[in-house]
Amino acid sequence: MHLGEVNEINFILPNGDVVPTHFHITEVGVITKDFIDCGGKQRHEKVANFQLWSANDLDHHLKPQKLRDIIDLSERVLGMEDLEIEVEYQSETIGKYALDFNGRVFLLMAKQTACLAEDACGISPEKQKVELSEIMASNTCKPGGGCC
Repeated sequence: MHLGEVNEINFILPNGDVVPTHFHITEVGVITKDFIDCGGKQRHEKVANFQLWSANDLDHHLKPQKLRDIIDLSERVLGMEDLEIEVEYQSETIGKYALDFNGRVFLLMAKQTACLAEDACGISPEKQKVELSEIMASNTCKPGGGCC
């Protein structure tokens, strides 16, 4: 675990902003999501979830060992498995981030939505790229010709 590699805990947001060092961990949990994707396939996801929160108590600084103790307690009480970690942090709304570590600080990585059933939705893996000169040279648009 990376907590043994640092003397203080710092988080950096995808835009380069730093989470204030007086953050709190307000929740640690396991989030289970059972759902059906747009192709009708049933799916199951499970993540460990940490919620960061900053208040106006500027003297609060969570030490690595204290966070390790919180994680140990969560593992015992919640029966947590070795799961992917998702971090929630308040910005304009509650943001959900993946977690990475660069050897010095923890990085909150942007998460993206995606179609999980591209084949069922008819989504091509990559859009066809056509030069404008090719379209103009044909002067007509035929079905399957790539210009319509």
